[in-house]
Amino acid sequence: MDDLKAKYLGQIADAGDEDALEAIRLAAVGKKGEVALKMRELGKMTPEERQVAGPALNALKDEINSALSAKKSALADAALDERLRTEWLDVTLPARDRRQGSIHPVSQASEELTAIFAELGFSVAEGPRIETDWHNFDALNIPSHHPARAEMDTFYMHRTEGDNRPPHVLRTHTSPVQIRSMELQGAPIRVICPGGVYRADYDQTHTPMFHQVEGLAIDKDISMANLKWVLEEFVKAFFEVDGVELRFRASHFPFTEPSAEVDIRCSWEGGQLKIGEGDDWLEILGSGMVHPKVIAAGGIDPEVYQGFAFGIGIDRLAMLKYGIPDLRAFFDSDLRWLRHYGFAALDMPNLHGGLSR
Repeated sequence: MDDLKAKYLGQIADAGDEDALEAIRLAAVGKKGEVALKMRELGKMTPEERQVAGPALNALKDEINSALSAKKSALADAALDERLRTEWLDVTLPARDRRQGSIHPVSQASEELTAIFAELGFSVAEGPRIETDWHNFDALNIPSHHPARAEMDTFYMHRTEGDNRPPHVLRTHTSPVQIRSMELQGAPIRVICPGGVYRADYDQTHTPMFHQVEGLAIDKDISMANLKWVLEEFVKAFFEVDGVELRFRASHFPFTEPSAEVDIRCSWEGGQLKIGEGDDWLEILGSGMVHPKVIAAGGIDPEVYQGFAFGIGIDRLAMLKYGIPDLRAFFDSDLRWLRHYGFAALDMPNLHGGLSR
């Protein structure tokens, strides 16, 4: 045993790396190692011999294992010292421009419109993207037979057979946030509700996920005139033009009455969009006076309060303002596209310093 001890402790001391150390461990204390083979011989010894040889073999095994562990730690420390000596980084070096991040156009447009509506007295409200069927449809006066509730247009959450709970959907618009805001705050109220929404559609101008902002104002003396003024002020500020002309066309939405789609005067000279001039019209949003049933669903008395609401596609606004031709590119995660259309991360848009710098 003294010879085994001297042999393996010497090899452990001379081991230059962990691979060599593992080979020594297997040869010494592995299942077929020399110490293990010696232990198998205990069965052939007399009881008196086992009382002497057994403890000695266990002590030898423990000493070899301790030496292996100590050497492994020493090798690891040496490797770390070598890495620290050869690998270094000067943290005082300036950042590289190519590694600076940028803001996505959807985020930029959201920040811009939030700044504009904040100046007009609107606060920001948020809600869940997975909505109850009631908040997404019923509370907004959308009947059960409406096409928007069909599974070909709406993403319904999976339910197991026999589940009697109300269905949930990926919200198809941010209008449910209006209901939640009225339930929470009551009236008067003036909020915008930006966020992601989902519909089963995919082409150059539609994607399964996109972004909307809803606007809601409820008070005792609000009219369509207030709606028109708010939208005109928003469009002038967002597109950074001095004058705009909006055209309201009668339409129908279940959650507003009367309802109107809003067009903006523009021109497409040379393929470039110019807002506020020309002979063309471009549809930009839907709006109207909030239906009394929707006000009542939000827990507010429609005999006392009334108000307006509007919905705008944030992605569409960004496309129009920044000349982005294909909506699908917003979600392709192409860094080249983002470097071209992205915005400086530290430039916060505001009406006094400028929106898109």
